[in-house]
Amino acid sequence: MVEDEINDWFDQYHQTIFKYIFMLTKDYQQSEDLTQETFLKAYKHYESFNRNSNEKTWLFSIAHNLSVDYLRKQKPLRLIKELFQPQVDHRQLPENIVYLKESSREIYDALSATKESQREVIILRKIKGFSTSETAEILNCSEGKVKSALHRGMLSLEKQLKKQEDYHEHTN
Repeated sequence: MVEDEINDWFDQYHQTIFKYIFMLTKDYQQSEDLTQETFLKAYKHYESFNRNSNEKTWLFSIAHNLSVDYLRKQKPLRLIKELFQPQVDHRQLPENIVYLKESSREIYDALSATKESQREVIILRKIKGFSTSETAEILNCSEGKVKSALHRGMLSLEKQLKKQEDYHEHTN
């Protein structure tokens, strides 16, 4: 019974949870692993699921917590990697300039430049379509904080997109 329900949830939500985790971690393999871990954790803690929220909200809450834990552990490694990795000047690549406007890369880059707390709220509310209350539950914060982070995040995202637009106008 429990296994059937978890399997149904997996069939229903694994793609959207994977995409959410991938937007946070930017690591395909790790996103697959964390997606699997989300459903394993849901199975192990099924008894604690009090049906006050729907299963999608509960699963995203698990995915969020696993992703945050992973990112917290990776931060020192990422900083070291960035220090020793040669920096590529993407402005010099004409194909990047040509395709940037036509792809979702522009939004993805702008989203990456926003604060993590704002980025999470934008992804959950605007990309994944969760309500304010569901987002607050997933992130374990107040609805007011979600609304505030969304407002500030959207302003920041708009500013980043404007910067990119101005940059591309001056390089063409």
